[in-house]
Amino acid sequence: MNSEARVDRGQAAPLYIAAVAGLLFAALVFFAFGEADIRRNGAQSAADAAVLAAAKESRSLLEPDLKAHLTDPQYFESVFSASFLGGPDNACWKASDFAARNKASVVRCSPLADGRWGYEVRLKSDRGMSTDIVPGTEGRKAEAAAVAVIEPRCAFVAAESPAPDPDPDPDPDSDPDPDTDPDPASASIGKIRCDGGLDWSLDPEDPTLMPDMADLFTVRLAED
Repeated sequence: MNSEARVDRGQAAPLYIAAVAGLLFAALVFFAFGEADIRRNGAQSAADAAVLAAAKESRSLLEPDLKAHLTDPQYFESVFSASFLGGPDNACWKASDFAARNKASVVRCSPLADGRWGYEVRLKSDRGMSTDIVPGTEGRKAEAAAVAVIEPRCAFVAAESPAPDPDPDPDPDSDPDPDTDPDPASASIGKIRCDGGLDWSLDPEDPTLMPDMADLFTVRLAED
């Protein structure tokens, strides 16, 4: 091998090493950005699951109140209006539970304060980035936020008031006829008319006839 060939090979070796090092560095950078995307997507999925869990729990917590107010038409008018903000119980504990299942921690959870019945959750992934190829990223944890709202599927239709008796009984001591004078406390205050043709007649005597809460209210993810 002549001296000129040895010189060319000697010059090519550092260039080859530099090229390989550059490719390896680029691969690590792509890996870092890929890992960041995976972490962000995982955090967003956890936030969505957590906020939906809180909203569904809030919906479930309303069921005893509905059964306790089967003789109160004003209550049902309020509940099935767009301005209803939910019951007094806070369901954020459910968001924390679902976040933990998805290897994340809730940073903040609160009922919405913008006139909607729902929740907002912000959380952080429990696992950080595994590399510091991109400066400042090692150990950094992905964050995500999500909002869920609960909306009525139904409308309350109040019962019509009975027409006045044209010939009232003048004798105050006479016993009422159970067929013509029903107990006001047992009379239905109306019905709930829902999407899909579902009608629920409010029966104070049998609250077990109430449909599932998922039939009465929908839960969905929403924009901030």
